[in-house]
Amino acid sequence: MISREPTIERLATAKALLLEPFGLDETHLARALAEIRTHRVDDADLYFQYTRSEGWSLEEGIVKTGSFSIDQGVGVRAVSGEKTAFAYSDDISEASLLDAARTVRSIAAAAKSARARVPATRVAASRSLYQGLDPIGTLDSTAKVKLLERTERMARARDPRVVQVMAGLASEYDVVLVARADGTLAADVRPLVRLSVTVIAEQNGRREVGSGGGGGRFGLAYFDEAHLRQYVDDAVDAALTNLESRPAPAGEMTVVLGPGWPGILLHEAVGHGLEGDFNRKGSSAFSGRIGQRVAAKGVTVLDDGTIADRRGSLNVDDEGNPSQRNVLIEDGILRGYIQDALNARLMGVAPTGNGRRESYAHIPMPRMTNTYMLGGDKSPEEIVASIDKGLYATNFGGGQVDITSGKFVFSASEAYWVEKGRILYPVKGATIVGNGPDALTRVSMIGNDMRLDPGVGTCGKEGQSVPVGVGQPTLRIDGLTVGGTA
Repeated sequence: MISREPTIERLATAKALLLEPFGLDETHLARALAEIRTHRVDDADLYFQYTRSEGWSLEEGIVKTGSFSIDQGVGVRAVSGEKTAFAYSDDISEASLLDAARTVRSIAAAAKSARARVPATRVAASRSLYQGLDPIGTLDSTAKVKLLERTERMARARDPRVVQVMAGLASEYDVVLVARADGTLAADVRPLVRLSVTVIAEQNGRREVGSGGGGGRFGLAYFDEAHLRQYVDDAVDAALTNLESRPAPAGEMTVVLGPGWPGILLHEAVGHGLEGDFNRKGSSAFSGRIGQRVAAKGVTVLDDGTIADRRGSLNVDDEGNPSQRNVLIEDGILRGYIQDALNARLMGVAPTGNGRRESYAHIPMPRMTNTYMLGGDKSPEEIVASIDKGLYATNFGGGQVDITSGKFVFSASEAYWVEKGRILYPVKGATIVGNGPDALTRVSMIGNDMRLDPGVGTCGKEGQSVPVGVGQPTLRIDGLTVGGTA
């Protein structure tokens, strides 16, 4: 058997799913783009997508729900200056393509020549970060049910105080094809799986919740006994810890953030502020600060869409550009922003492989992929031991940020009170309040234990959700405000 180069293989898969069943080929795509270019536009693209999704959920020892869906369609976009015209349809046909093309080209005036030059087609460079498999077919239905049942048995066996277990398994097979006005043709085949477990523990009439889980761009065989055990331990340990928690103290204090998922604070409080659209419009607290110090020495923040098998990684972004490893902050100095094609063009810089959209029914925007801070030279034990009085937060729930001011509020779902370098007891109800750019300057110790999250993150922006990754080492931040319940 002769195998094809992965980029060509993905393109063939996309054509077989998104063009050939509807009698389309590259000449039809070129014709639709030529229709748009009869008007004076700066950019245009066609985005075809086929998505097959499956989900299973267990509650009260029973797999109660299962779902399966198929969605497909095409989005057609024209860009003129800062203006974007967009149309989409779940009817993939030449007539729909041409109709959408004529609709979106109205954003700009007609060109002097009604005959648009058809550029030569070129296949975009791309990466090979994950296998182009359909994860839904990597386990049969019986095995998926047994996987959830085994997860529940593990959780209940961990501790008699566990009174309820909920588990979910989700799989997605996503195939995209991008055709751009400059002749670029790109495709990606994106598997995505996630297993989640939530437990409720009860003691003396008090109930607390804990959760765990993980996933990425691979098949369901990834969820072996060791991974299930880790997810269950994370969930049960969190619930049992919170059963012993006391009201959180409030005030300004030293806060130490644990590694991995607590990087969600970095994602929200800093990452969104480094997206190109906010900075082009001058609405970010980081606007116009390239080359300036925005963080303490030692703070290096990256957005990296090139990590193999990660939830936030992409072979190509949703505009056909290859993903990149982008250094945003280097040793405390702001080096760049996250860019899609539109904002990069208007700011006079190159795209960074961060043009992302939720589906064919949405326009692309600059979005994060896997955003994390590099590690330092301190052990986590040394950092915790340095706290005189303060909070050690190892897990986070929800949060929100104001991009313009940089102010954020986050709730810690698992945290501990520390005095004289000793962890005394878990606390509940702690919220961390601060300002993203200011908080970065208050980082005083950086751990050597950088870790990425287990693969559970989803980022929302302007009504669109995309899978992302976060990460960081253990961090000491001085002088943050903690809102507590004590």
